[in-house]
Amino acid sequence: MFDEAKVLRYLEQIVTQKSVVFTFFSYLCRIMSMNSENIIIEDSLHRLGSEELQHCIAHVLCEAGSYVFKYNGENFALEAGQTMIIPYQQFIEAVVPSPYLQVTCIYLTPKYTEYCTPRSNYGIRGALTLFANPIMLLTEKQFAQLQYDFEQIKGRLTDTTHAFQEEVLHSAVQMLILDYFDIHTSLFGQQKITFQDNDLMVRFMALLEQEEYVQHREVGYYADKLFVSAKHLSEVSKQVSGRNALFWINRFTTIHIRKLLQQKTHSITSLTDLFGFSSTAYFSRFVQQHLGVSPSAFYQ
Repeated sequence: MFDEAKVLRYLEQIVTQKSVVFTFFSYLCRIMSMNSENIIIEDSLHRLGSEELQHCIAHVLCEAGSYVFKYNGENFALEAGQTMIIPYQQFIEAVVPSPYLQVTCIYLTPKYTEYCTPRSNYGIRGALTLFANPIMLLTEKQFAQLQYDFEQIKGRLTDTTHAFQEEVLHSAVQMLILDYFDIHTSLFGQQKITFQDNDLMVRFMALLEQEEYVQHREVGYYADKLFVSAKHLSEVSKQVSGRNALFWINRFTTIHIRKLLQQKTHSITSLTDLFGFSSTAYFSRFVQQHLGVSPSAFYQ
């Protein structure tokens, strides 16, 4: 005879015996189910820097031609046989692609990238280095490996008949990330960073990405929000990225101000107020110091 109460008790016992880790992993698998919003693959860079994909991290492999652009206020040229990762697309401007450009670009959402990234303290250092220079030179072997990784992701993304498509796609993206880690390590060396320092820098950069710098450019403000001292925040920033905390605060501020000045949609007075400067004279000195020109030069 079927005993419903007994079966329910048995199922409850099984559920409660599952480990927390397994339950949490299952939860991640559910919320990160594969869809076109997590991974977008294109064979051009027409939408690189566009508002619709600005939230994604762009991974580009160049097979022919060149792509000249300005990023983070600096000029760069992606050439055939090279790769680049753009973690902050909003900082791309002045694009000049060659007519023979052949590329593959994989856009990954930050959440999906985090989901596919193995537990490592290397990611933040790589991200900060890429902020300064997104282009990586490749050996023939490294280029061939990335070509294979890109093809694997494209194949897994389109193979909807695979019974475990989500799992194999996750593995393919994870392989790409690990190969990028390996390439970056071969270029810049490996540095031991504690998980605590890694976490602190991740949270610090998250505050800057949220544009906290618009009204707050004191290291102490960020240190208070992160529950550390200003000295400790700067020391960790220096160790992880090679730059102190104030550098990153001013860098994000400068890029934002330059973009608005180039758009010419705000007056100098309104920008002074927007960024919380005490006077237009103080704002002008800041721009002159960090951009090398006065704000008025953008309006001439």
